[in-house]
Amino acid sequence: MRKVGIWIDQKEANLITLTKNAIHSKTIYSDIETRIRTEGESKQFGRFGDQYLVDEKGKDNRVKEYTQKYMLRIVKELSKADEIFLFGPAQMKMKLEKLMSGLPELAIKLKGTKTSENMTHNQKLAYVKDFYKNK
Repeated sequence: MRKVGIWIDQKEANLITLTKNAIHSKTIYSDIETRIRTEGESKQFGRFGDQYLVDEKGKDNRVKEYTQKYMLRIVKELSKADEIFLFGPAQMKMKLEKLMSGLPELAIKLKGTKTSENMTHNQKLAYVKDFYKNK
């Protein structure tokens, strides 16, 4: 029986897998950049004087695209899991939960989602062990 706990935020996801004999840990890093600067970047000026234009829509689309790729990399890792538990400080766990609920083979494996603070690696291991011990 493979029980997986996933601590996730915008920078990384820590997959902690508990099996009968061992504990495995894997980190998946996102490529999401919230502040993208290109070399030689300068201000863009509109034709109505010194009005600064920002490419908000382009930035939002890039963040959405990278977020989707990040989520799909995590979902690919979950194919062998029997039970899944999500936790973390940010909105990412909710986005992953929503994606998983649309995939029937993963939706039935999801056992819980909790909000938690930033933790050390050992705290994450203990949190996952406690969650499954109390189940």
